[in-house]
Amino acid sequence: MTGLQLNIQKREKLADQLYGQILEQIVSGNLAEGAKLPSENEICTSFGVSRPVVREALRKLQTDGLVYARQGVGSFVKKRPPQGLIEFAQSADVAGLLRCFEARIAIEGTTARLAAERAGTRHHREIEQALKTLSRGLSSGVIANEADFDFHVAIARASGNDIFVSMLNSLHGVIAGSMNVALSITRTGSKDRIRKVAEEHQQIYDAILSRDGVSAEILMRYHLMQARQRVTDHARDM
Repeated sequence: MTGLQLNIQKREKLADQLYGQILEQIVSGNLAEGAKLPSENEICTSFGVSRPVVREALRKLQTDGLVYARQGVGSFVKKRPPQGLIEFAQSADVAGLLRCFEARIAIEGTTARLAAERAGTRHHREIEQALKTLSRGLSSGVIANEADFDFHVAIARASGNDIFVSMLNSLHGVIAGSMNVALSITRTGSKDRIRKVAEEHQQIYDAILSRDGVSAEILMRYHLMQARQRVTDHARDM
């Protein structure tokens, strides 16, 4: 990393920008899996940032499972994300996209469970229509991120709690962005990967239709965790 400088964008946190530029080094292979990252002092010097900024960026990379720390030794690359992660998203935005997945896992498992318990026929039709649009998009290679968003919002509406709907709508930009990245990566993957993504959505709908709240919650959380894995690990063809 010697000689590198942080290309500062004033509207973005320095730690997220540093996170993004270290991420680029990992995705490109300049920092291979298992490679030791430069020391905090070396990163400070290379990018011209303070130690707290470096520590925050490294902490987020660790939280996201991209690097790991060995006490008294340093930080090492744990896994390399797919190239699409920085092709379909600004590298400085990736930390925020992954935080979005964390929030959605916490929230949407509950919305799916409540939808299974409370949804009426109208809600079932709405979820089914969004699912059909999404499935057609996946089959034809279209990035149907709005249909994906509509599917998740329809489930939130079916929960009978408008607060969940408001929460998802208020996060529309970042959620749609994360869906666009995930679906774009899926579109460039294998047919089996595309099939599995479609299958995950179908299973959630089936559990809601069957009024199986426990399964709906588990399947929603599983789907979101798998989506997160698909955008952070190039070796995961699922």
